[in-house]
Order: sequence, then C-alpha cells, then structure tokens
Amino acid sequence: MPRTHAIIDSPIGPLTAIRDDGPLVGVLFDDPDRPPDPARLGVRDDAAFADVAAQLAGYFAGERTAFDLELHISGDPFRRAVWHQMTLIPYGETRSYGDLARALGDRSLAQAVGVACGRNPLPVVVPCHRVIGADGSLVGFGGGLPRKRYLLDLEQRADRLF
Repeated sequence: MPRTHAIIDSPIGPLTAIRDDGPLVGVLFDDPDRPPDPARLGVRDDAAFADVAAQLAGYFAGERTAFDLELHISGDPFRRAVWHQMTLIPYGETRSYGDLARALGDRSLAQAVGVACGRNPLPVVVPCHRVIGADGSLVGFGGGLPRKRYLLDLEQRADRLF
C-alpha cells in the first residue's frame, strides 16, 4: 500500500492523517500559512482511515484514553526515546520537559526534549500536548497553544468521568 492520507474533522480543526504502507506515520494540524507538501501526503483515501477517524472521534468525545493504532515513527534514537516517554504520560496528566529529560537520564537535556517534542510527527496520538513548562505553563506546541489548552482541558474533563 503506497503513502495515503485522509482529512479527519475534529474539534481542533481538520487533521491530516498519513499512512505509509499501512502504519500511521503522521498527523498534521491544519495550518493555512504552512500547507503540507502534497508529495508528502500521497493519494487521498478517507475510507482507508476509518479506524483512525473512529479512534480520534472516541478521544474527542472523552470515551478513549489511549490509541491502539499501528504506528511507524521515524527519527533519530534520541527523538524516538522522547516520543516513547510521551506515550508513557498517563491520560489527564502532564510532565515537564525536565521530567522527560530526567526519565532519559540527564536533566540538562530539557531543551533538547523540547525540540524533539516540537518535531513529534504524530501529535494527539503521541501526546506531546501533555508536556508543559517546569512552572506549569503551556509552552511550545506545533498546533498552537489554544489547541494544546483544548486537549489538556478535554482530558481533565473526561478524566473526571472515569
């Protein structure tokens, strides 16, 4: 199966999901100022992303706390380690960049962790929105801080239902 994509509606705007030979490799936020390179997307095939759309719908409805999708995440070993650490942050909780750096064995890597978070190819699915500043402030998010606030608020509201 070649590279394909779908555009999935969500409360934080359209999300472009990308698959490459089956696994999900990317989720892009709608950004009219920086549209994606069409060559990166492949052919549009919304029907082939029914599972992704259903899981995202469940997440945004507050009914799903984790994703169960086949993923393929490309990046250097450090970035992959950071992205893995993000998947370990429980739903409805946050960690600081420093917390992730400590989990990786070196508190001085907090800034590098921030860079890796900013390059997360699968936002929402790999929850980079759960990573915040050491003082609890919302800093850095490829989809913009209003989207990050929305996702954190969604998880706080939904977390009270479980």
